[in-house]
Amino acid sequence: MKLLLDSTRCQGYGLCQEHAPELVELDEWGYAKVLTVAVPSGAEDTARACADSCPNSALRVER
Repeated sequence: MKLLLDSTRCQGYGLCQEHAPELVELDEWGYAKVLTVAVPSGAEDTARACADSCPNSALRVER
């Protein structure tokens, strides 16, 4: 499973980082940076919640 970021859709809300701080970090302007492409085992639900929290669908989970 992978967590993918479409940086062109990110508006810097930071909700993804609140849901999954171990997977996402924010840059100095508040925009998302995905820390890891592969979702660690046991973090699948966290990755889905992270992607679901984005109002602009900038993040998605892919198998």
